[in-house]
Amino acid sequence: MKLITKLLLTALAVIILAKILPGVSLDSYTTAIIVAAVIAILNVFVKPLLIIFTLPITILTLGLFLLIINAIIILLADSLIDGFSVSSIWTAILFSLLLSFLQSILHSLLKEDKK
Repeated sequence: MKLITKLLLTALAVIILAKILPGVSLDSYTTAIIVAAVIAILNVFVKPLLIIFTLPITILTLGLFLLIINAIIILLADSLIDGFSVSSIWTAILFSLLLSFLQSILHSLLKEDKK
């Protein structure tokens, strides 16, 4: 149940960002749920491999290269899903930053309700 709630909150964040950011488009609410699921799967399987392969440059940039890795994950989701598109790498970086920010806000609101 907790996984489904997190997935739906991420889908809500994707919908909000698609309406706010000009370079991001989303076809439907169902596509937002699919985007949230694909991003979660990519974060579990692909992101650790990218981090390991790019460890020297990540250390050299003091961790800032992780922003590029997050943008690559977003662009991979863009290429895998038909109803979701991100216009550029810069939009993907901004999208990933704002998505992380919105997810932390929405998850903290959810934790406060349980107390």
